[in-house]
Amino acid sequence: MSLFKRRIGWFVVWLAVAMLLVSGGVALGSVLLPTASAETTAAPTPPALSTAAEVATAFQEQLVAIYEKAGPSVVHVRNQRAVVDFFGQVIPQGGTGTGFIYDTQGHIVTNYHVIEGAQALDVTLADGRTFPATLVGSDPVNDLAVIRIKTNETLPPPLPLANSDELRVGQIVLAIGNPFGLEQTLTMGIVSALGRVIQSPENNRFIGEVIQTDAAINPGNSGGPLLDLQGRVIGVNTQIVSPSGASAGIGFAVSANTVARVVPVLIARGSYPHPWLGVRVLELTPSVATLLEQAGMTMPVREGLLILETVTNGPAARAGLRAPQRVVQVGNTRVPVGGDVIVRINDAPIRTFQDLTVYLETKTRSGEMVTVTVIRDGKEQNIRVRLGTQPR
Repeated sequence: MSLFKRRIGWFVVWLAVAMLLVSGGVALGSVLLPTASAETTAAPTPPALSTAAEVATAFQEQLVAIYEKAGPSVVHVRNQRAVVDFFGQVIPQGGTGTGFIYDTQGHIVTNYHVIEGAQALDVTLADGRTFPATLVGSDPVNDLAVIRIKTNETLPPPLPLANSDELRVGQIVLAIGNPFGLEQTLTMGIVSALGRVIQSPENNRFIGEVIQTDAAINPGNSGGPLLDLQGRVIGVNTQIVSPSGASAGIGFAVSANTVARVVPVLIARGSYPHPWLGVRVLELTPSVATLLEQAGMTMPVREGLLILETVTNGPAARAGLRAPQRVVQVGNTRVPVGGDVIVRINDAPIRTFQDLTVYLETKTRSGEMVTVTVIRDGKEQNIRVRLGTQPR
């Protein structure tokens, strides 16, 4: 589909929405604009909008207002580094991405993969001013990083964070960034899905609570804000699914609640302590369960995580979680038997390694006590475990 036809398609969608609002006798201000709290003086009721053109114009003006307010706080991040080639020559390399001003101390939030390997960082504001930046902290697991610019000059205001738990599929969202180096580009779409889980830049790790959107996100948008219609950050744009490498209508953003959990710790400590159980596990499947039964284990479940090893003096080992006690030969397969099978943590079902890592990352903290439910000798047991911190 051509870009022209796609734009016409969006216009028809918005016009149809506008006409529905008008036909239902609903004023735009009560639908798209933030409402006053009960403790504040109610704003005057706006006059009813009588034509689709007026509704479309009002909506357009709202988008312009959001861009003009939030745009100055969105920055262009340049990652500069040099490598030595086969002949010993120094070859400058680098990349670009997006970030946004997080607080009044000059901290900027972006993606870890935007600043990864940087030997120098530059930040360019929307007004063209450029400042050197330093890395404050990074979290490869959640693909987040904080950099900082120090200046006596006045900086744009920080962007507020929304509560991403309150999002609903279908909400209109905006992305501001620097796709392909084209600074201050605005795109629009909707929340396509919530609670997605995507692969983390860190090996064998996952990012949970992820927002999926069809707003156009392209290389260079990484680290930029995904905004709601109140101009609040609901997520940090991080990945796309695309055979071509350009936007195919499936983009992902790290949720604002993940940002709110991780970023203050990065600013304070430089890294984020990820909760850790201290086990090596095998995902239980019906075929694995059958092998275990043939080896003499009682298996009342067909899903869960079979503990293969507990790290010496790790959280699981200290709490008494049990690894296999022996190995039995079943046909051509050596089967570890006697280990606990994890089926729940704090009553949350755990069926896969992804379930385990996402639950620990999004629902627990390092040092927290959790209840691990296991199958041992064919029976359920609840074991209290104090989580540790994932070794780096």
